[in-house]
Amino acid sequence: MTPTVLYGIKIASRWASVLLSLVVAFIVSATVAGAADCRSSPDTKVDWSGCYKRQLMLGGSNLRDANLYDADLSFTDLSNANLQSADLEKATLIRTLLAGAKADGAKFERIEAYRAEMSRISAVDASFVNAEMQRVNLKAANLAGADFTKAELGRVNFEKAILTGAKFNLANMSRVSLNNARLDGGVDFGEAFMFRTRIEGVDLSTAKGLKQDQVDLACGDSQTRLPLGLTAPSDWPCQPD
Repeated sequence: MTPTVLYGIKIASRWASVLLSLVVAFIVSATVAGAADCRSSPDTKVDWSGCYKRQLMLGGSNLRDANLYDADLSFTDLSNANLQSADLEKATLIRTLLAGAKADGAKFERIEAYRAEMSRISAVDASFVNAEMQRVNLKAANLAGADFTKAELGRVNFEKAILTGAKFNLANMSRVSLNNARLDGGVDFGEAFMFRTRIEGVDLSTAKGLKQDQVDLACGDSQTRLPLGLTAPSDWPCQPD
C-alpha cells in the first residue's frame, strides 16, 4: 500500500473519530438538557418528573403546567397551589395536602393517593383515570367534567362536591360518600362498583349507566332520586357499618 493511501486512511479515521465524539457529546448534552432538575425552585413549567419532594412547604406555589410525572410528593403541603394543566401522572400523594388548590385540566392518572387532603380543590375537567385514591377527602371540591374511569375510590369523600358531568365508568366506589354532592349533567356510572356507596338525599335522576343491581348495593333513603325505571330497594336506609 502506497504512503499516500495510508495517509488518506489515517486522515479519514481521524475525522471519523472527531465526528463520533461530536455526536456522543451532542447526545449527552441533549439528555442532560432534557432531564428533570430536582433542585429547581417551584415555578411554572418546572420539571420535577421522578423527583423526591416529600415533606415540603409549597402552599400557594405557582406550578402551572409543571411536569410532576412520577414525583413523590407525600406529606407535602400544596394547599392553594396553582396546578392548572400540571402533569401528576403516577405521582405519589400519600397524605399530601392539596386543599384549595387549583388543578383544572390537570392529569392525576395512576396516582397513589392515600388519605390525601383535597377538600375545596378545583379540578374541572381533570383526569383521574386509573387513580388509586383510598380515603381521600374531596369534600366541597369542584370536579365538574372530571374523569374517574377505572379509578380505585374506596371510602373517598365527595360530600358537597360538584360532580356535574363527571365519569365513574368501571370505578370502584365502595363506601364512597356522595351525600349532598351535585350530580346533574349526566354523571356516568357505567359498570361502577357501588357497594354501600352513600347516596342518601342525592339527585341521580339524570345519571347515565346506572343499573338496578348498582342501586341495590348502594345506600340511599327516601330522599334519593333515581333515574326513570329504577326503584329503591326495600332495605334502604342501610344499617350503620
